Amino acid sequence: MKKIIPKFNNEQEEREFWLAHDSCDYVDWADAERIVFPNLKPTSKTISIRLPESKNRAS
Repeated sequence: MKKIIPKFNNEQEEREFWLAHDSCDYVDWADAERIVFPNLKPTSKTISIRLPESKNRAS
């Protein structure tokens, strides 16, 4: 029998709980179902990065 997941007051409390506990003690992953989020759009952010240029470049 699996343990009961406690109620959390906030996301930070839940995060700390899962860092200290194994989800296998609370969830039967054999019963899990795969789902798809078709309307979920990934976000992107443009960044700039400067890398040192090698002094010995082959032409």
